[in-house]
Amino acid sequence: MTDTPSQTPSATQGTGLAFAYVTTLFFAWGFATSLIDPLIAAVKKVFDLSFAEATLTASAWFIAYAVVSVPAAAVLSRLGYSRSIISALFVMVLGCLIIPVATIVDQYALVLLGLFVIASGVTLLQVAANPLVAALGSRKSSHARLNFSQFFNSLGTTLGPWLGSTVLLTGGVFAAGAVVTEATRAESLRSIDMAFLGLGAVFAVVAVFIFSARKKINAAAATSGGDAGVSSPLKAFGSPWALLGALAIFVYVGSEVTIGGLLTNFLNRPEILNLPEADAGRMVSLYWGGAMVGRFIGAILLTRVRAGVLLAVNTAVAAMLCLVVTQTSGTTAAYAAIAVGFFNSIMFPTIFTLTLERSNAPAPATSGLLCTAIVGGAVLPLIGGQVADMTGSLNPVFYVPLVGYLILVGFAVLAARAKVRDGDAVAAPAGH
Repeated sequence: MTDTPSQTPSATQGTGLAFAYVTTLFFAWGFATSLIDPLIAAVKKVFDLSFAEATLTASAWFIAYAVVSVPAAAVLSRLGYSRSIISALFVMVLGCLIIPVATIVDQYALVLLGLFVIASGVTLLQVAANPLVAALGSRKSSHARLNFSQFFNSLGTTLGPWLGSTVLLTGGVFAAGAVVTEATRAESLRSIDMAFLGLGAVFAVVAVFIFSARKKINAAAATSGGDAGVSSPLKAFGSPWALLGALAIFVYVGSEVTIGGLLTNFLNRPEILNLPEADAGRMVSLYWGGAMVGRFIGAILLTRVRAGVLLAVNTAVAAMLCLVVTQTSGTTAAYAAIAVGFFNSIMFPTIFTLTLERSNAPAPATSGLLCTAIVGGAVLPLIGGQVADMTGSLNPVFYVPLVGYLILVGFAVLAARAKVRDGDAVAAPAGH
């Protein structure tokens, strides 16, 4: 893609409107993804699970990225942006309808299936939306633009745990002094139904909204050179930078989800803050809220600071905070864990655009591989849950993201030193 200074004012306005429409999607999938955090605490108690078994909710969600992302790139190439996005939203509605069936028959395995279906739709949504946002505007501002959209993603992830904890972690088995009986379990299962039926309704509304704006999105993408085109997703495997970026996404998402997924239980521990589950779950909003604030600040900084340099700073600080959590308790450990969210803020979109601008594979293929790597959110939390079960403590779990952030420091340094590929790179380095 190249800058198009000859665009008419109406074309520029159309691109801006399309960007606004697509940004609503970032909010929707952020809200949905962050519901996993209070859901882990909910299913652990309702279904009487170990930490490792409860984190399967995150695994069921994020394993969809490994299964669906590469095929999703092929779907994007065939259907184009708007039809792919609308299809993804309807798949997400279907997944939300599976959850009430699962709770009615009282089967945790079916809950996992419903989460997998929802996440499959989210995967297609991300494969389409991330490169589309990068394409809708100037190359030089792509880092800042994607971070701005991710700000709204973080708004969704901030509201998700707050509202989700209020619905999922109150009443039933979570009521003060309640014991686990068939009646209290039934009440908590109905709360899970309510949460996901409401989520499905939101997805349906967004689908109608995007359908009404489909012509503007398609026209703006074509004007900006952001047509998805036809390319094999397998082409990304021939690009060293696409593979390196996939590793970075794998460890970043795995690290972020490991912390967020177990944070409710962590803050609930007597040696940390000893909060009731609902209050601890609502506090997780601070973790995701830090990412929201950080992305807003990051969108500004990335217009002045090289993306690789800023990424190196954030990953190094996140690693240090994880180290603090492993060695402390009480409020020090609690707020160090929460503070990691602020430094997570720019990581995903910056890794994404740094990879896109260095990969010599087509953008849809590279995007498909990067989204496949989000499966790290299925693998690392499961490892963290096993560490918690073996040690009987949640502090040692933070060694898992600590190693992940150290790997990301290495990626950031390599990216800062590497040259952007010539030709139609999707983005140019911020600060150049």
